[in-house]
Amino acid sequence: MRDVNKSNHEPPVGDSIAAENARWTFGGGVPEHFDEHVARSVPYYRDSHELIASLSDFFLRNGGLAYDLGCSTGSLSKTIALRAADRGVRVVGVDREPEMVEAARHNCRDLPQVDIQEGSIVELSFEPADMIVSFYTIQFVPPRHRQQVFDRIYQALNWGGGFFLFEKVRAPDARFQDMMTAQYADYKRSQGFDDVEIANKARSLKGVLEPFSTQGNLDLLRRAGFVDVMSVFKYVCFEGFLAIK
Repeated sequence: MRDVNKSNHEPPVGDSIAAENARWTFGGGVPEHFDEHVARSVPYYRDSHELIASLSDFFLRNGGLAYDLGCSTGSLSKTIALRAADRGVRVVGVDREPEMVEAARHNCRDLPQVDIQEGSIVELSFEPADMIVSFYTIQFVPPRHRQQVFDRIYQALNWGGGFFLFEKVRAPDARFQDMMTAQYADYKRSQGFDDVEIANKARSLKGVLEPFSTQGNLDLLRRAGFVDVMSVFKYVCFEGFLAIK
């Protein structure tokens, strides 16, 4: 993927980003425009960052450790770290795209308590943690690996630790799915995306973004061992869960 201004061949998806059919990636030129693009694409994106940071008060005590899985440009890692700056909390952000890692390290360069690591969350060796966040990340993990990731997150959490899982979710049946798809398209139009960009983005995500339903995510959490789970955010086809070990 490259900046659309540098290529006339790749379909534009908005915010100077272009992507081919079924080939969406977070690498290439995406990090430069990512924060603007995702803030317009995901409802209440920045508000959700603030919500997670606020709820982190219940889990991050003095000297605590938090993971931000799929940290992208490090915006959420930074928000959590600033919230807990007086508690000696360490935040580890993990992303598999080298360009995102570079952007996150630059974004968090003045925060020594933030450690940005390059790697796959499927293979990550966790330290015992008080809080783990997956903010619209698991939906990009191949379904065959998801239970493994959930199991390892549960195992890594200290007793009483919190797991924040924010995901795009599928509706429980086709009728509701049609409604939610139409509503989300209208939302993106309200954010300034045109119909060509919306269609191109949907085509680029084929086989890359694989959301589960609300129940599907709850099943993954419960199979991993989580019993105490509630929804802390919901807007159309976007949902945030808090699971406590």
